Amino acid sequence: MDITDLTEMAKRIRLDTIKTIYHVKTGHPGGALSIADILAVLYFNELHINVQNPTWPDRDRFILSKGHGCTSLYATLAEKGFFPKEQLSTLRQYGSILQGHPDMKSTPGLDMSSGSLGQGLSIGNGMALAAKLQNKSYRVYVLLGDGELEEGQIWEAAMTASKYHLDNLIAIIDANGLQINGPTDEVMQVEPIDKKFSAFGWNTIVIDGNAIPQILTALKKVKRVKNKPSVIIAKTIKGKGISYMENNIKWHSGVPNPQEYKTALQELGGEL
Repeated sequence: MDITDLTEMAKRIRLDTIKTIYHVKTGHPGGALSIADILAVLYFNELHINVQNPTWPDRDRFILSKGHGCTSLYATLAEKGFFPKEQLSTLRQYGSILQGHPDMKSTPGLDMSSGSLGQGLSIGNGMALAAKLQNKSYRVYVLLGDGELEEGQIWEAAMTASKYHLDNLIAIIDANGLQINGPTDEVMQVEPIDKKFSAFGWNTIVIDGNAIPQILTALKKVKRVKNKPSVIIAKTIKGKGISYMENNIKWHSGVPNPQEYKTALQELGGEL
């Protein structure tokens, strides 16, 4: 897809996300909306995957370590064709293939279950190291939240990835500056994220994570890096695309009321 198509896809992902959360009356809209541009680029321009064969051994791997943002991932997988979009209306329901956190045993197209914060990068290390040992060319992408970086396991994983020169591992930080109980710099200072990862031996790039051209350029650059893992620190806006949700901690989780829902659809170009 070109930039225009990817922009439109990100908008559709946001629309499907807010529609799903509104109709099932549960979810985490803020952090799901902030990553829609990243997901659009990954799934429609970057990842080598096969919808007809989701377990293709040579596919690229993707882990949503911040699993509570899964509504936008489910919307992306539906747009990609892993399952019918009608399944989105079953989010978080008993027996649904779409649970409140990603479940690889239930949802087609998922490479790892997640939701217990801090674990995704370690799992990504294992996948990337396995590729090296088996002489496979696939890459592993791990999307984390900036509040998630408060977990000590993240930094153990950062050391490990550097030690084993995992240049086939790309971490992406959804750096929207907010977490469930406040701004990240007040809850636990995580900045400067780029300098911290650099100190652990990583290649680092800082971008506007809601600017699709910058996402495309960053992903192209990390492919040229050898002998070290890469991290893209994507500065995003929590609740991106819906004015009253943007940079508003209230919308880490929650459901819009009917008037708020109408406003959201209007701003995203959707219809009631």
